[in-house]
Amino acid sequence: MTLRLLSYNIRYGGSGREAALAAVVNATDPDLVVLQEATKPAVVEKVAAATGMAQWGSRPGDSLGFMSRKPVAHVEWRKPRLSRHAFLEIVPNGSTWRVFGVHLAAVHAAWTERRRVYELRTLLDAIKQRQIGPHALVGDFNTLAPGELLDVGKLPHRLKALVWLSGGRIRWRTIQTILDAGYVDVFRHLQPDLVGSTFSARDPHIRLDYLFLPAGCMAHVYSCTVVNTPPAPDASDHLPLMAQLDV
Repeated sequence: MTLRLLSYNIRYGGSGREAALAAVVNATDPDLVVLQEATKPAVVEKVAAATGMAQWGSRPGDSLGFMSRKPVAHVEWRKPRLSRHAFLEIVPNGSTWRVFGVHLAAVHAAWTERRRVYELRTLLDAIKQRQIGPHALVGDFNTLAPGELLDVGKLPHRLKALVWLSGGRIRWRTIQTILDAGYVDVFRHLQPDLVGSTFSARDPHIRLDYLFLPAGCMAHVYSCTVVNTPPAPDASDHLPLMAQLDV
């Protein structure tokens, strides 16, 4: 079974941009959408109705939500202790795969990078303890991959100050932690020569949105691309990430 998986940060709950968000989703025709900053259930319900999604989920104040063209077999929000956001576990109907929606702590600073590493490790530990089979980690990780650079000059002034308070240099460890745990950065693996920036949507200059699979599951990947066609640059501050998997 082919699963068309879309990851999309809809920014501040998406209020007032429902039509544009629905247009982006309709243009990509996904089976399952994992949403970040989906804090307003009424917005997710409206976008789901406009995109023909049979099932959706969102909780006030929780960042992660979802929309699915077919009913899902299982969905659960899991919030580890001290984590800023809950993780979202989704089992597509008729599949043994699990999709974990991720939204790690924001802000580019040394102390927030430490928090992101902690949040990620709690998720990886939970997966390991449950001995879960094939699965995907997808969402807004709010961090840089090894070898990728942050253009501090393009940050808002308040965020530039935080980088300065961090000593002017941030040791990006979150993505390396995932790679060391045996996962593959799917976009980078398939397209090593493309930058793949997802933020900001109108001036993409940094890659914050990722899909990771265990190395043994890479044979199940057909594609992974950044959606940068209208109206995506105007619908949110992130560009969505689209993947096709054999589940």
